[in-house]
Formats: sequence, structure tokens, C-alpha cells
Amino acid sequence: MSKLRVESFTISLDGFGAGPDQDLNNPLGVGGTSLHGWALSTRTFQKQVFGGDGGEESGIDNEFAARGFDNIGAWILGRNMFGPIRGPWPDESWRGWWGENPVYHVPVFVLTNYARPPLVMEGGTTFYFVTEGVVVALARAREAAEGKDVRLGGGVNVIQQYLRQRLIDEMHVAIAPVLLGTGERLFDGVNLPALGYTCTKHEASSQATHVVLSRQ
Repeated sequence: MSKLRVESFTISLDGFGAGPDQDLNNPLGVGGTSLHGWALSTRTFQKQVFGGDGGEESGIDNEFAARGFDNIGAWILGRNMFGPIRGPWPDESWRGWWGENPVYHVPVFVLTNYARPPLVMEGGTTFYFVTEGVVVALARAREAAEGKDVRLGGGVNVIQQYLRQRLIDEMHVAIAPVLLGTGERLFDGVNLPALGYTCTKHEASSQATHVVLSRQ
């Protein structure tokens, strides 16, 4: 069976995976962008996310960024990762953070309490809005992935839900040398050892410490 993987999810030294007060101008919350300096400088992110040729050619950070795009056949996102709108959809004008050609290029399943028709975008991305919960979203994503792995993009609350049900197979977390002081703590109230997760890899660059957690 395909794996459910978290990749390149970055937290601060004090454990926050997003800053407070997410809005249109602060999609990762206030201060949240500062977490991702390690990723933004890599060749992989410049190519996969921004369509450019810049960034470093190699190195630890680039290796961890690249693994996040390997063998991925579908994504799962919380609604906050799709956009800043809360409550019922006022209309269908919001089409995501990434414009008409999003970075995913595979089916994406968005967890929400409010139904919305599928949204077909350029480049192979279709957003499907799932109201039946995390287990159904995973089943649908696995079917769409056709044997490849499913990448869980977040945010924090969604990752916690999947962790507590022991549905995440592998999780790459980057720890940035940044203090946020407030926001959403990734492992708040989550007992990883009790859930069967152990650290199976750790490496450090000048910009982040990378750890991989695997379910035993």
C-alpha cells in the first residue's frame, strides 16, 4: 500500500509550525515565512515551486526538499492550506494560493466542512473538497495516487489528526533556527512514542536540522 508522508514541514525552535493570524497577506501566519529559509534557497524549491533555475545545486537541504516530490501521486491539505476563507464558501472565486497552475500537478484533496465542486486547474492539479473527514480523504487520495505515495501538506491541526490515528507512515520535519513565540505547535498534545513513532534519521545543515520520524 502507498505511504502517507509528511515532507518538508518546518517548525521553529520553540515548536511552532505556523504563526498566528493567518490572512491573505500572511498565508503562514505572522512570522511563518521565516521558517522556510532553508527550503526557499534550494534548487528543488526554485524549480518545483517557482519554476526557476536558481537555488543551490546540491547539499543536505536540497536533498530533503527533493525527496518531498519523489513518488507522490496525490496530496491532502487542510482548508487553511488552500486559502484564508472561513465558514461557508461565499462563492467559487477563491482558487488557491498558487494561481491557475498550482505547484501540485496531481490530485489534491482538501479537508473542509463545506462542500464545493471539484476545481480543475492547469498542469494536472484538481482540487477535490472532502467533507467526510480524514479517513475518507486518505482513501480517496490513495485511490487517485494509483500506487504512489500520498503527501500530507498540513496544516498543524490536520497533521495532528492523522498522527493521533497512526495514519502517517513517515514524517520529515525541518527545525529552523527561528523563534516564533506564538502560533500553532506541531506536537502539542501528541505523544509520539506512545503512538509508535521513532526518529529514524537526522541531519543538520547551516539553515535547519532535518529529522525523519517513522511509524513502527
